[in-house]
Formats: sequence, C-alpha cells, structure tokens
Amino acid sequence: MFYVALDVSLRSVAVCIIDQDGKVKLERSVPSEVPDLVRCLREFGQPIHQVGLEAGTLTQHLTYGLREAGFDIVCMEARQVNAALSAMRNKTDKHDARGIAQILRAGWYSRVHVKSVEAHHTRALLTSRKVMQRKCIDLENEIRGLLKVFGVKLPMRLSRGAFNEAVRDTIESDPALSHALLPMLQARGVLFDTFLELDRRVKRKAREDAVCRRFMGVPGVGEITALSFKAAVDDPARFKTSRTVGAHFGLTPRRFQSGEKDNPGGISHAGDRDMRAALYAAANAMLMRSIAWSSLKAWGVKLMKTKGRRRAIVAVARKIAVVLHRMWADGSNFRLGSQEAAT
Repeated sequence: MFYVALDVSLRSVAVCIIDQDGKVKLERSVPSEVPDLVRCLREFGQPIHQVGLEAGTLTQHLTYGLREAGFDIVCMEARQVNAALSAMRNKTDKHDARGIAQILRAGWYSRVHVKSVEAHHTRALLTSRKVMQRKCIDLENEIRGLLKVFGVKLPMRLSRGAFNEAVRDTIESDPALSHALLPMLQARGVLFDTFLELDRRVKRKAREDAVCRRFMGVPGVGEITALSFKAAVDDPARFKTSRTVGAHFGLTPRRFQSGEKDNPGGISHAGDRDMRAALYAAANAMLMRSIAWSSLKAWGVKLMKTKGRRRAIVAVARKIAVVLHRMWADGSNFRLGSQEAAT
C-alpha cells in the first residue's frame, strides 16, 4: 500500500511516495500540470492507495484531473497541515511533501470538500461583480478627495448612477481639473457600466435557479445572498446537520478552554468571508428594513433588546444559514411560523 503526497506550487509540484511503514520510495519534482503528474504516478509501477494534497488555488484543477485518471484524491485542510508541518526544523518543498505523506498515512487530517465546476463558475461571476463594485467605489472616493482640495464637497449620499452627473459639470467648468480628473471619471463610467452588466447577470442567474428562488422566499435574502450560499455550500449532503453550517461560515463563538480557564470569545471568522458578509447583510435587512413578519425576525428583535444590535444580527445570520441549508436539503419553503407563539 503506497501513499502519494503533493506539495503544490504555481510552477512545480514536489511528489513524495511512501509505503505503509512510512519509508520513502520516490521523491521527484514535476511541473504542476495534470498530464505530468499522471505520467509520474503511473511510471512508479505500483498500485497507489491515496493521493493527498492540501487545499489551495490549484486544488480543484488537479483534483478533478487526477480523479479522471483513476486516483483516489484526498484534499486536506490547509490550517491543519500547516500546524503539523510547523514542527519541522527546515521548510522546503521536499520536506513538506514528506510531511504531507506522513499525515496522509496516519490519517490525521480533515478532508476538504472540493467544489464542483458549476460552483466555481458561479463564484467567478460573483467575484467579478464585487471587484467592479470595489473599483467604482475606489475611484469615487479618490475623486471626492481630490475635489475637496478645491472646496468642492459632494453629498455624502449619492447614488452610483447619479455620481457622474453630479461631478462632470464641476470638473468640466475648470480646464485644469478636466485635464486631471476627466479621464478618471471616464474610467469610472466604463467600470460602472461593466458592474451593471455583471449585476444583471448575477440576478438573472439567481432568478433562473429553482433553489435560489426558494432561498429568496426568506425575508432579507436577495439574489446575491441566495446565489452566494448555493455556490458556497455546493452540496448540502456534505453537512451532517444544518446546525454545523453556521460554524462552517465562522458565525459561532470562538472558545478557549484549558484547566481552570474558559474564555469564550467573539465569532471565529472561519470560512468564506464574503459568504459571512452576505449572511450578515441579509440578517440586517430582515431586522432593520424588511416589513415582512416571521418568527425568526421576532426572535431577533427580542434578542436585540437584551444582547444589542450587532450580536442579534450575527445570531440571526447564523439562523438564516441553518434555515437555508434545511430548505435545500428538504426541498421545503420558508415558513413564517406562528405569530401568537412568537409573541
């Protein structure tokens, strides 16, 4: 029985093969391409039990390629692997591959779910939209700051579509300002048009998806949150219980307990930061802006009176993650609950 470890970098992969007793049988560096890895493993000439690698940017590409070649791939949690390898005196790709091989042989790892290609396509669309949004905001803030030098104070609340009209007249009235700022304003206009197109594509994709339409039945959950949740979870069956979804997205309290010390802290902030932000925004919309009543909102309002606004929003965000997963797993719709029981 042989175990293969891959220490993946952008250009090359350090390959280490050990037997069931932990003895090194092969060490080699190959290009980080699927055909080269498959050729290296097959040239070894012995049946390979498992191939292990830690989660990273090339994980999905290598995992699906090696699985198609017939290998059993184990994707390990990067933080756990890093903690194990930190005990090694010298850090090299060769030593890291050896360490990963021993971790794989011992079974001391947490398997990471490798998302489907469809989920990565959705995440790419959401990321592109967010990047365009950030760049527009960056250019708007830069223009605001430059105009303040000349005493021009733009309104604090200015919609994205009205920004160009509010600024263009001021810039064009001064030739020196036009020479410096007009190209930046034109670049911002191009980026804003691109953002609007990506935003339309995201919303269209969410409305055309049956699962996302059910998610949007929850007050406060819109197209962005629904599509982000579907892409982040990918497969609802990978969670044994819906209660663990909140912890997966870092919405449960961090705890440090040792002997006489027991120190519960804030939320762990683990997992997907964008998904956590989307759930927080959905919870805030449910509690502060939505007029639709539900037992979940009533529970959040009660919690806000005793624990404060921010803690209540985090708690409701965690509940929303649990509810969305259960709706997906059961194929059910959101139920408002009994108003009498909630009050």
